[in-house]
Parts: sequence; C-alpha cells; structure tokens
Amino acid sequence: MPTIDEKLNEVEAILKKNVIPEPRREASLLIGLALKRDRTFLIAHPEYDLDPRYDGEINDLVRRRALHEPFQYISGVQEFYGLEFEVTPDVLIPRPETEMLVEHGLEILGKSSGNSVCDVGTGSGCIAVSMLHEMTRVHATALDASKNALKVAGRNADKHGVRDRLELLESDVFSSLDAQKFDLVVSNPPYVPADDIEGLQAEVRDFEPHTALTDWSDGLSIIRRIVNESPNFLSHDGHLLVEIGFDQSPKVAEMFDHTRWHSPDLFHDLQGIPRLVSAQLR
Repeated sequence: MPTIDEKLNEVEAILKKNVIPEPRREASLLIGLALKRDRTFLIAHPEYDLDPRYDGEINDLVRRRALHEPFQYISGVQEFYGLEFEVTPDVLIPRPETEMLVEHGLEILGKSSGNSVCDVGTGSGCIAVSMLHEMTRVHATALDASKNALKVAGRNADKHGVRDRLELLESDVFSSLDAQKFDLVVSNPPYVPADDIEGLQAEVRDFEPHTALTDWSDGLSIIRRIVNESPNFLSHDGHLLVEIGFDQSPKVAEMFDHTRWHSPDLFHDLQGIPRLVSAQLR
C-alpha cells in the first residue's frame, strides 16, 4: 500500500497533467478531504501507509478535480468572513473580495441606528448571514430568483444561528417586495458581460451558475436596475452597496441621478481594482 507521500506525488502528477493550479496543494486538500484530516497532518506524517479502503474515494475526488470541478463544490464548503458556508452548484462560490461588502455594510450600520438590510441576489447567503452574525440587532431580507439558492442560504442561516432574523424571498431583483424600507441594500449581482463568459477560468465557466454570473448582456443591466429601483425600498437616508466588475466603475458612477443620490464612492480591492460602489440617498 502507498504511503501518504507516495499518494501525494501520484495525485500531484495527475492534477499537473490536467493543468490544475498549485497541484501539490490541491493534492493534499483532496487526500485530506478523503481522510478527514487537514494538510498539517499529511505534511507531518508522509511515511504513514494509506489504508486501501480510501482508494476509491480519493480516486473519485481526484477525477472530479482533474475535470476542473472547483474544490469548494467537491468539499461542499467555503470559508467567508471567518464562517464556514455550505456551497452547491446552485450558488456562486463566495470570493474574498466580496467580504468588502460585509465590512462596509457593517461600518455603515455601525455609524447609524439602522438595523435593516436587503441582500439582492443572496446566493449562499454569505453576505446577509455574515452581517447578521456580526451585528445581532440587524434583521435582513435576502432575495434571489433561484429557489435552490434560497434553500442553501436558509441552511447557512440555520447553521450560524441567524435564521430567526432572516427573511428569504424568491424575487427577480426587488419584484417580490411591497412597501418595505431598508437602511441598507447590498448586492453582488451578475456583472460579467456575456461576451466574457467563454474566456473565464474553466472552474467558473463550466461549473458555477451562469444566472449568478452574467445578465447575458453587457454586465450592467442588473446593476442599473438595482440603482434605479433601490430608492423605492430605502429609508430616507439609506445606503446602497454594490459589487462591480473590474472595468465598470465609470459607467456605474454615471447611473446615479444626483437629484436622488449623493455622489457615489468607489472602494478598491487588494489588487487596486474598483470593486465596490457605495451611495447614500439624498
């Protein structure tokens, strides 16, 4: 039977052949997932013999990853804002840059007496759930057009003990809302232009839900709807926070009618890319 180190070498070679980035790291993640051990254990015990009963599971995991299925869908989880979230192919995998929405949203609410949030296109619920987990006085309404995504968001809310403060609604942007008013609207909308889908990394293009990635247009139509419609659902001095694509900031800034909004602010991610637009109602 192979040792852990020998199996790591074998899996690394398969992943490298299939052009998986960081094949050694990915090999250790996959083997660790099968063994229910972390990478530290594998590194510390390279001489351990692998029980043959793990062969089938390891080989299946490696086959899936070699086809570029994201590790997060294979493992079923992704960390976001210090919490572990369930992820399935019905929802986008939460990205580190989206944590900016949570950080700035909490900052806005922390400076006011506001306690209500609307999360448009909630997906896994990572934004709303993280905010509710951090700020216990806050209540949120999470909207998504996908019933299956809302089920994932609900399970994540249950997992982190915030389900009693979260309303989940199937909704095309704001279509299911009546006369609700919120202190903050947040959204990570579909902003990838349709023409860019084919050029995306295989893990994204072939596995993540396209309805959560693109508007099948120029990438700006959903953002425009959110900017135009959110004043109907914001309190008189409410805020809007929207994640945007790397080259969209000039066009997004033009969407804000200055008779309704104060001038929007742009926030950059760690790569210096304008990633978040923030605006307050007049």
